[in-house]
Amino acid sequence: MSGWVAGVDLSGPGSAQHTSVAVFRPRGSALELMELVAGADDARILEQVPEGAVVGLDAPLSYSATGGSRESDQALRRRAVGLGLPAGTVMAPSAPRMAYLTLRGVAVSRMLGLERPDARVVEVHPTVAMALRAAPVAVLRAMKKDLAARQTLLDWLQLQGLTGVQDLVDASDHSVAACAAALAAWQWSQGKPAWIYPAQPPLHPFDFVC
Repeated sequence: MSGWVAGVDLSGPGSAQHTSVAVFRPRGSALELMELVAGADDARILEQVPEGAVVGLDAPLSYSATGGSRESDQALRRRAVGLGLPAGTVMAPSAPRMAYLTLRGVAVSRMLGLERPDARVVEVHPTVAMALRAAPVAVLRAMKKDLAARQTLLDWLQLQGLTGVQDLVDASDHSVAACAAALAAWQWSQGKPAWIYPAQPPLHPFDFVC
């Protein structure tokens, strides 16, 4: 089932209701949305990810051995601020609001490595990925609280080649982010990331891209 792309907007353990998974398949030069699952625990994520898929995970998949931000976080934060996004858009993996998300990100990436060994996993940051592709920053900043902003972003994602996303009704910010995670992972798999911080194994085993 090569060619499939999945975007996963993770939440921390115990709050799976805030996790969304968007699964796409190639259709010509675009991707077609096949399914969007809102409220996915780890088992459901595994169930949704096809064999051989490209998987964009919106969560830290490693952490700094000395605590605080990784070099990749620092680099992306500078880009985010330069685009007009708040510095807090890119948070340190060990920050109090991020530590449990990092824990789940590491666990899910390990699960996929074991159960989907032919999948290509990449760490993504959906909000900055959209900003780097010229999505309106004011709309991005309103995404969490404004349904109209989310619909605007879904329409924008449709123009980027994700067909079917504009038909999502009452999509949460997590579902929009899952679609944007798929966009970033897809473009990375095509050799066209808007931004990349290459993997540095073994401590940082995944590319971090937008």
